Amino acid sequence: MDAATDWPELSEARDGATIATLHLFSQVAGKVAVALLPWRNHGWHVTLHLHPRGLKTELLHGASGEFELGFDLVDHYFTLADQTGLRTLSLAPMSVALFYERVMALLTQAGHHVDIHPLPNEVTPAIAFRDDTRPRIYELDSVTRLLRALLTADRIFHLFRSSFLGKASPVHFFWGSFDLAVTRFSGRTAPPHPGGIPRLPDTVTREAYSHEVSSAGFWPGGAMGGAPMFYSYAYPQPDGFAAARVEPEAARWDQALGEFVLDYDAVRLAPDPEATLLAFLASTYAAAADLAHWDRTALECAIGRPRVPRSVE
Repeated sequence: MDAATDWPELSEARDGATIATLHLFSQVAGKVAVALLPWRNHGWHVTLHLHPRGLKTELLHGASGEFELGFDLVDHYFTLADQTGLRTLSLAPMSVALFYERVMALLTQAGHHVDIHPLPNEVTPAIAFRDDTRPRIYELDSVTRLLRALLTADRIFHLFRSSFLGKASPVHFFWGSFDLAVTRFSGRTAPPHPGGIPRLPDTVTREAYSHEVSSAGFWPGGAMGGAPMFYSYAYPQPDGFAAARVEPEAARWDQALGEFVLDYDAVRLAPDPEATLLAFLASTYAAAADLAHWDRTALECAIGRPRVPRSVE
C-alpha cells in the first residue's frame, strides 16, 4: 500500500477546527444511542463504528422501530436510515446549535422521538448544544484526510486485536473523547476508578474501568485542541510502567495524560508506518502485561491471517 495515501497529512493547524466540529456533531448522534440502548459493559453500546464512508451507530431500537444514524464523510451527509428509507442533511459549516436543531427535526420527521441529554461530554466548557451558536468550520479536505487516517488505523488495530485470545473490545470510536480505541483485558477486576474525567459521570468511568485493561487508540484531535497522536495506557497502572522501554524511539511517556504517546507524524513519516505502529501497540501492551503479571501465554496468539483459522492443536 502507498503510505502517502494511507497516511495523509493531518495537523492541528490545518485540520483541527474541522475535527473539533465533527467531535461536537458526533456527540449529538452518540447521545441518541445513550438514550435508547440498554447499558452494555464498558459503554460499548454507545460507540460509533467505522465503515468505508465514515462513522455510524449500531442498530438503534426506538419506540417507533429500528434505525441507524451516521456520518457519510465522503459525500458529507448526516444520515438516518430506517425501513422507510434514507434521510440526510448536509454536513457543512454551521453552528452546533443549528446541527442539533436539524438532527432533532430529522428524527421527529422520521417518527423517532428521542429525548437526549443536551450537553457534550468530556469537553470544557460544556455548552448546551442549543446554545452553542458559534460558527463552526467544516473543510471537505480535512474531513477526507481524517477519514483516510481513521480507516488505516482501524485496519492496523484489527490486526493487533487478532493476536489476543482473552476478552477484548471491538475496535470502535468513542465520541466523548473522539478517539478510535481497542482494549485488552487481563480477566481480573480492577480497583474502583477515581473518576474526575471532565463532563463524564464517575459512575460511567468506574463501570468502564471495572476490570484490568491495556488500552490503545488513535486520537486525531478534538474540541479542546491538540495534535493527532496514538496512545497506550494501563488501568490500574502497574509500578514501573511510566519508565518502561517501548518502541519506537519516538514514543514517549506523557505525564499529564498518564500514558504513552506517539505522534501521528512519527508513524506517517516512518519508512514502514504499519510496522512502526504495530511496534508501539505491541511494546506498550507487553510492558503493561509483564509489569502487572498477566497470563500472557494463555491470553495471546499469533497475528491472524485471512482464511487461516487459529491452530488449536
